[in-house]
Amino acid sequence: MSVLSGALLGILEEAGVAVLTITEGLEPEEFFSSRFTQQEVLRQMSIMSDTAANVPDDLKLKMIEIDWAGWSILGIELKMAGSAERDALWFGVRSLVPATLMWMRVYRKDAPELFSLMT
Repeated sequence: MSVLSGALLGILEEAGVAVLTITEGLEPEEFFSSRFTQQEVLRQMSIMSDTAANVPDDLKLKMIEIDWAGWSILGIELKMAGSAERDALWFGVRSLVPATLMWMRVYRKDAPELFSLMT
């Protein structure tokens, strides 16, 4: 794999860890009552969706368990205002981010070359 692919996966992973760290232990009402927390999580999840969109197709095929289509849809929904954005944000926090990070851990263990920053 290319250095670019490894870098993109690193960015995806780093932003996902940030989301989980920021939201750890928060219930929906706590999360949505903190504008600062929401904005930072939205920023990190936007980084994730933009990064996922730039992952090369051949890498996506090697990592088929990651919900690449879900990231594409989430990226669109996060740009909306109102309840759609709110629902998408919470879905990402509680479902898409944890699932993505879980699969990335599996791939890092089973196929570390995918994450390589060496040529």
